[in-house]
Amino acid sequence: MLNLERLEKLLELGDYADIRINVGETTTLTLKDGNIEEISSGFGNGVAVRVLYKNGWGFATSNIVSEKEVESLLERAYKMAKLSNRYSEKDVKLKDYKTVIDEYKMIGKINPINVDIEEKKEIIMETYKIMIDEKIKSISVSYSDGFSRKLYLNSEGSRIEGEITRCIMYMNCVSRENGNLQYGSERAGGFGFEEIKNNYKTLASEAKNRAIRLLNAKPCPKGKFKVILDPELAGVFIHEAVGHASEADLVLQNDSVFKDKLGEKVGSEYVSVVDDSTIKGAFGSYVYDDEGVKGQKTTIIEDGILKTFLHSRETAGRMDAELTGNGRAEGLNKPIVRMSNTYIKPGDWTFEELLEDTKNGIFLKGSRGGQVDTGKGLFQFSAVEAYLIEGGKLTTILKDAGLSGEILDILFKVDAITKDFKLSVGYCGKDGQSVPVGDGGGFVRTIATVS
Repeated sequence: MLNLERLEKLLELGDYADIRINVGETTTLTLKDGNIEEISSGFGNGVAVRVLYKNGWGFATSNIVSEKEVESLLERAYKMAKLSNRYSEKDVKLKDYKTVIDEYKMIGKINPINVDIEEKKEIIMETYKIMIDEKIKSISVSYSDGFSRKLYLNSEGSRIEGEITRCIMYMNCVSRENGNLQYGSERAGGFGFEEIKNNYKTLASEAKNRAIRLLNAKPCPKGKFKVILDPELAGVFIHEAVGHASEADLVLQNDSVFKDKLGEKVGSEYVSVVDDSTIKGAFGSYVYDDEGVKGQKTTIIEDGILKTFLHSRETAGRMDAELTGNGRAEGLNKPIVRMSNTYIKPGDWTFEELLEDTKNGIFLKGSRGGQVDTGKGLFQFSAVEAYLIEGGKLTTILKDAGLSGEILDILFKVDAITKDFKLSVGYCGKDGQSVPVGDGGGFVRTIATVS
């Protein structure tokens, strides 16, 4: 049992210091073509400390959780911070934040850790059986969950204790006919096992059906089109092209198309983009970030106007900006600026009205990933599937559809968004760290290059 008062006393080093202690357990199951390839579980402990001395940071971690080890880590980090200060070329100033004493839990209705491994195995096997078809040649299913207890202490007097669970399942399949290969995938996840239990059957069927129907898809035409993006693809675009470009550390590195554009118009009046870590049940939600700052709803773009960037305490201090609670870390890594749940705010159209009004164009669904250059403001994404819009109706199914262009150009050409609101579940990678996020919104209409 750790003596928290003694740990708090150890923090009296440098100008600022904090301690993060994580204790947790994980379970993983993977299936490939009917065979369970892995069932594993593990326990992990760890501690990470940061010390700020003038303009230099020191950082140290260990898998040993003890008062003696924490004291040793802090002393080591303090020495690093003093050495780092000698070579620092930037002025480091943490944005002031109140002292927080709190405890919280983010656990779903069914704690996945309490679900028997046999039930998890049965769901994975049933998922596989649902996806079987003579045209499906390969099926893979993976499931993972985790439970962690977190303790955060800093030299300003904050003490935050939390318990968090999350689980996620991926369903993938490959169809083949006459040498034509197509791919279908879905995923489900959340804080409680009910998110898997209630959705896996429907999602497994959809993954299979998509892979099969894409066998009859025609090649997507290329060129400039009026396009409608479904909530998943619109969410990925907003996350990758807008969200990352609004992360203040990238702005300070001159790697954002939004640099020097605060208060300026960066999109049409229909574009409002929000990052919100307080959405109940959303995969990217949290109560406090990894700097002890309360998570919040942050409007990045409002009616086309860039309102703010996303901040850690350091970036907010350097830019003299308001805190947004976006200092996040994977495990024992250093906190950096990260999104939570990022979406384009819904409008007032229905999907049917939007189709009818569009007349002719292309409807793009889902995302297979892509590339974004936040500094140059360029992007390229691949959709999972697409459909021609002819006479205000969906007609021919299309494959190999890509979306590319300039971030600002696409934002300025958005002229309609539906009232739907859907968030996807997943993980976002940045600087070698992966954290849970959500992204989405409604169906979005714009003009873009389909490639």
